[in-house]
Parts: sequence; C-alpha cells; structure tokens
Amino acid sequence: MPVGERDLLGGGASAGLDRRHPAWLRYVQAVGLILAATLVGELVRRLFSPVNLVMLYLLGVVAAAVYLGRGPSILAAILSVLAFDLFFVQPRLTLAVSDPLEIFTFVALLIVGLVISSLTARVREQAQAAERRAAQNAALYTLSRDLAVALDMEAIVQVVVDHVSETFGRQVAVFLVEGDTLKLTGASPGFALETGEQGVALLAYRNRKEAGRGTEYTPTARARFMPLSTASGVIGVLAVQPYALGNPLTVEQRQFLDTFASQAALAIERAHLAELAADAEVLQATERLQTALLNSISHDLRTPLVSIVGALSSLQEDGEGLDLDYRRSLVDNAREEAERLNRLVGNLLDMTRIEAGALRLVLEPCDVQDLVGAAMEHLREGLTSRPVLVNVPSDLPMVPMDFVLMEQVLVNILDNAHKYSPPDLPIELRAWVDGNEARIDVADNAPQIPAGDLNRVFDKFYRVQVPRQVSGTGLGLSICKGIVEAHGGRIWAEHRPEGGNVLRIALPLGEAEEKDR
Repeated sequence: MPVGERDLLGGGASAGLDRRHPAWLRYVQAVGLILAATLVGELVRRLFSPVNLVMLYLLGVVAAAVYLGRGPSILAAILSVLAFDLFFVQPRLTLAVSDPLEIFTFVALLIVGLVISSLTARVREQAQAAERRAAQNAALYTLSRDLAVALDMEAIVQVVVDHVSETFGRQVAVFLVEGDTLKLTGASPGFALETGEQGVALLAYRNRKEAGRGTEYTPTARARFMPLSTASGVIGVLAVQPYALGNPLTVEQRQFLDTFASQAALAIERAHLAELAADAEVLQATERLQTALLNSISHDLRTPLVSIVGALSSLQEDGEGLDLDYRRSLVDNAREEAERLNRLVGNLLDMTRIEAGALRLVLEPCDVQDLVGAAMEHLREGLTSRPVLVNVPSDLPMVPMDFVLMEQVLVNILDNAHKYSPPDLPIELRAWVDGNEARIDVADNAPQIPAGDLNRVFDKFYRVQVPRQVSGTGLGLSICKGIVEAHGGRIWAEHRPEGGNVLRIALPLGEAEEKDR
C-alpha cells in the first residue's frame, strides 16, 4: 500500500509528507535549510544589517515547520540562533557576544522561531487531519456504495475483502457463523492462517472482543480478529494481517478499521435477512402451491371416486333388479371414471418425476403415424363424438423419441382440446418436417386463450377460465412441456386466425435421421 494513502487514513499527528522520509533525514534537511540561510546571508551581509538577516533564518524555520514537521523546525530555530551569533554578530566565528544587547536579539529570535515553528506545525497537522478525514469519508462512501449494490452474500463479502485490503494494505479474510463454528467465506489472495489461529477467530467470536495481533488475547498471533457485531449479535469475524511484520496499525487506523467492520457487519446482516425473507417467501409460495394442489386434487379425485362408488353400490344393492343395458352403462361409467382417475394419478407422478429430474428417456427411432395412432386409440372412447382430422404424410422420417412419453404428450394435448372445444367441432392434427425438426400441430375450436396467457398455459395448475365447468388439475400441459423439453424440443401455443388455438410441438430429427433423409 502506498505510504501516503496509509498516512491519510490515520497515520497520527506526525503523519503526512514528513513520513515520506526517515526521521533522521528530516533533521538533516533542517540543518541543510539553516546552512542555506547562512550561505545566502553571507552573500548579502554587506547589503543588510544583521537584524534584517534574522528574516532569512525565520524563513528557514517556517520552511522546516511546513515540510519537515515539529521536531526538525525546533532544531532549525535553535540552529538559527547559533548560526546568527557565529557568522553575523561581532566578534565573528565565535559564540562570544561583545554587546550584551545582542543576547536579547538571540532570545527574541529563538522565541519567535519556536512560536512560528509550533504554530506552523499545528496548522500543518490540522490540514493533514482534514485530509485524512476527507480520505476516510471517501473510503467509507465508496464502501457503502459498493455494499449497497452487492446483491448476495458472496458479493458483499468480496466487497469487504477488497476495500479493507486496499484501504489498510493488509490481507483480509471474512469468517461467517455456520452453526456453532465459523466458516471462511472470503479472503484475499494468499491469505493463510497459521496453526491454531482458527481457534483465535473462535475466541473473538465467542468473547465478542478482538483477539490476536496487538490485543490482550493471544497477541503473538499474526492476524488480528475482529468480531462483526450487530444489534442481533455477532454474525462473523473479520481477520486482518500485515503483509510483513513490523507494520502495526496506529490507534486512529484501528478506530477507522472498527468503522469498516461495523459497516461490513450491517451489510452482511442485511444480506442474511434478505436470504431469510426469500426463504420465507419461497416457503409461503410452496404452501400456497400445496394448498392449491390439495384443493384441486381433492375435488378431481372425489368426482371419479363418487361415480365409481355410486355405480358399484347400485350394482351391489339392486343388481338383480336392473336390466342388462343399465348394468352395462353403470359398469362402463365406473370404468371410464377409473381410467380418468388413473390418468390423474399418472399426471401427478409424472409431474413429480419431472420436477425431481428423475425423468429418463429411452430414445428410439419412431414413426409419427404410429405415435398418432396410439394416442388416438388411447382416447378412442372419449373421442367417439368428436371428429379428428389427421394429416400425417406417409414419408415422414423416423424421429428419435421416447414413444411412451410422447404418446402421453399427444394424449394430454388431444384430451385438453376435446374438453375445451364446443361439441361436434373437429380437432385437427397435422405433422410435417421443417428443416431439422419434426413438427406436430394440434388445432382446436376452443375459446381463444388470452394473448397474455399463451405462455402461462404451460405453468402448473394454470387453467383458462371458460364459461362451462371443465375438469382437470392444470398439470397436463405442464407435463407436456417437461417431456418435450427433455427431448430437446419446443412446445408453444398460438391463436388460429379463424378462431381457436393451436399447440405446436417441434422435435429435433437428429443426425442419423438426417442422413436417412
């Protein structure tokens, strides 16, 4: 760290320009100033009276006070009296005085020189103190500004490390509380604790007092450990150690470092509280999601179960008295509701697998015509009254996919289009090749999704509001999105110009299929 910077940040009363040179050199320079004043006086002594030559020495004393400090200026004042007596008072080149009144001149010169040196040095020290305060305020402002824009704990710790290291010329480390111990969260490059110093950091944390270098607790340690304290307690420890031994901090620098530590502690506490608030918000969102899931599931589970139980109860109680057609209708209704219940449970399990990252694909070259046929067969009874217009060219290339999962995607999309479209209006399914992708579109005549919600239809539990009641959990399209994206594909929704909506799927063909084509 540059010496001037360290001086401005708390070098003490004698800090500043005088610290740019060793103390002995400043005294030598003071002697040089008096020698220079004597040489000039010798050159002009024939032009001025001895009393006027005193001004040369006073000028040297002022220069020493301004540039060299209090001690060298006092030495210059004393040497001025001796040099004036030796070279400009008769008899010359001796300290003897022929006129007793000259002694008064010597005393006056000494007093004036000492007063001028003292006042000038005091003004200089006050100016240096003002410079240090300005530098400290600037450093604190820069620290506060950078802490304010740091978004997370890692960034805040790095800001603290960088600023303390740059301002005080020391290696820095920040330890944060983790359970009952401390964890090293950030440090300057090359920072290393000596054996046992981790225990000194714990001592500072538990005693809430500084420990280590220059303190009453383990003063022989290389690093100094400062607890990061806030109103809620100690949240960590700031460790600082010099790059080389023999470079202690002054009292003023230690006080300024305490201010840095307080700012750092407040910023770290703010980040910790922000993390707790974010966790609480996530927890609340999770609880709301769980509540919505339970409400949706409880309704959608209860509906098919009530139908199944009702049909079975009727068969059990009045089975012999019911005609054959009515019994068959009850069985068919129970089976349909059981299949609906099975799809619901399957969707919940699939959503759990997707969110847990446990979805495993078995990619094989598959025929899109077979895929569409399997999905239509799966929904055969549900789509008996709904015309489905299928347009799948016979020369489509094989597409790498997990056949079972992609069948489920088509089943969910077709079932969704069937539930939301008015009765008897057709659903259109088209497949083709677009560049390196296989495309599948499913178009319906349902009420158009609000333009702002075209992306939201793939969110969990989102359901488009329509005048009539539509069963479902709001998971189907979310599951489709997870499966398609697991294939490296895309799925999105658009409006049809003639009315209704179209869900588009794009799957990569892969290198092998491209070569076949």
